[in-house]
Amino acid sequence: MKYCICGIISVILVGMLVLFGSPSENINSEYLRIHIRANSNSSIDQSVKYKVKDAVVDYMIPLLSECETKSESIKVVELNLGNIELVAEGVLRANGFTYTANAKISNEQFPTRTYGDLTLESGFYDALILELGSGSGDNWWCVVYPPLCFVNGSTSVSVYKSRILEILHNLGLFT
Repeated sequence: MKYCICGIISVILVGMLVLFGSPSENINSEYLRIHIRANSNSSIDQSVKYKVKDAVVDYMIPLLSECETKSESIKVVELNLGNIELVAEGVLRANGFTYTANAKISNEQFPTRTYGDLTLESGFYDALILELGSGSGDNWWCVVYPPLCFVNGSTSVSVYKSRILEILHNLGLFT
């Protein structure tokens, strides 16, 4: 009888995993990140990286603020890759740099990162990658979808209006 109950419990647990997904299921697939890579670690390249970040974020916020899915966000970003490069290169030129910017969507590995109350575990994420020049310097990254935050060069976080975030707040799923 004892073995029968254990067998039934095992079948139920396996069934629940099949129906509801395993706890190790890749939740990374729900996020679209942004990763801006500086040309180098020189102070001037790092400084311009933050100026590029500010301009690119200002450009992207109105484009992405109405996106309701990750796939919709990816489509908007893909349609604007050239413009994102132009925004970045405009900042580079205005600051005397001759190297270019290259934007693409890619699936890349990220380390664990915390944004306010949200921790994204290390793993592979889809991301907008913006390389400045060689892209070999330190980088800045955050979350594009759901549009939770953009972190500046210091430790402060500025959250912009997100319909998805509002829904999560209203449902009590994200505080």
